Amino acid sequence: MPMPGFEEYQPAGDCVCRGCAQRRRALARGRAVPLRDGGHPAARGARRALVLATAAGVVLGGGGTTAAVAVTTPAPGPVALDDPGSPQGARTPLHGPKGGPVGKPGAPAQPGVVRRIDRATIINRAKLWLDAQVPYSMSEYWMDGYRQDCSGYVSMVWNLGSNEWTGSLDKFATKITKDELLPGDMLLFHNPADPNNGSHVVIFGGWVDSTHTHYVAYEQTRPNTRKLATPYGYWSNATKYVPYRFNGVPAGILPDTPGAPPPAGPKPGDATVFPGADKFGPGATNDHVAQLGRMLIERGAYRFYPKGVADRTWSDHDKLATAAFQRAQGWTGADADGIPGTHTWKLLVEKQGKNIPPTVGAAPGPGGVRAFPGAGVFRPGQSHEAIRALGRQLVKKGFGKYYTSGPGLRWSEADRRNVEAFQRAQGWTGASANGYPGPETWRRLFA
Repeated sequence: MPMPGFEEYQPAGDCVCRGCAQRRRALARGRAVPLRDGGHPAARGARRALVLATAAGVVLGGGGTTAAVAVTTPAPGPVALDDPGSPQGARTPLHGPKGGPVGKPGAPAQPGVVRRIDRATIINRAKLWLDAQVPYSMSEYWMDGYRQDCSGYVSMVWNLGSNEWTGSLDKFATKITKDELLPGDMLLFHNPADPNNGSHVVIFGGWVDSTHTHYVAYEQTRPNTRKLATPYGYWSNATKYVPYRFNGVPAGILPDTPGAPPPAGPKPGDATVFPGADKFGPGATNDHVAQLGRMLIERGAYRFYPKGVADRTWSDHDKLATAAFQRAQGWTGADADGIPGTHTWKLLVEKQGKNIPPTVGAAPGPGGVRAFPGAGVFRPGQSHEAIRALGRQLVKKGFGKYYTSGPGLRWSEADRRNVEAFQRAQGWTGASANGYPGPETWRRLFA
């Protein structure tokens, strides 16, 4: 029985129709060497033996038996699809700088055997590939030894010590609910019946806002590692993504989770005492973050918050607003990095220092800009006159290239992509350029 090919889902990749998928698998199997330095000699020998054995089996009429005798069988994986010769890549050891496996080939870490790791370290490891913009590949290995596809990325982020795949990552984790998700957890979709159709995995980086409809996803996809505000559970096959918690994360209630006992030290209401830099940054969710946002908005940072309000989950809005306030004081470099310190906090809580200056071309008075109708209007399935007005203004500003017709009354992916292009043109990144307009996007469009 021929071994079926396996390709992990590539959200930003090529067409997923059956013909294109077969063409990509054929190209992948036709590569002479899967690794940058020529591949591991044992792997090349196994492939040559497989070709010779298969040919002998055809000639002698005993294909299956001949192949079983002639080929060195690799260590079995979790299921039959765990094929070391497939373009997706099987469970394998880490690879050294020259492409050779570190450890015995076919003997990755045992499922369930994990190393202890905290959430901050998980997110920091996720940023390593993000900062390096590691290119996506189902066959190549990065300098740290991990395979450059989505499951290799999660293996690296969790520091598993082996390259896993979407069919084995759940062995290192425990299934949780959507409400229990915290930064460092994963969202996994594995389709065992047809792995070519949709299998993918991402690292959960935190909720975008209090509605919990979008989250920050760290993922390995074409063309390279990315961090993006993503609808729950994903852009496609959303209902099939299952949340998991890595077993290596320390157990117990975290201080910032609902129902946890109050943390030691200063309380959010003690505004004169700086709570500490560890309360701010990616993955932070607490009352101090919300307090910081409210103070920044009072000092002129309203434009950095698309919904006009701050919440308890740290986001790029908070970082950009904090950096703007720090620059307003004349600070530069590390003093204006967007993370509040003792001095920043003191100026904010005591209402000292300089306010954030308005942008050039600020919105005119009443009547100059039509009122923002609310973020809820611009969501999948919604129809509203404001959506068409938005689309017409995007076209007028030169940001309508994704429209094939319209714009119309019903919110579409073309609307979102055009808004995202406009937001990126403002210099915004991350969750600030997710394609969903807020008050500041609206103001700049109609100003």
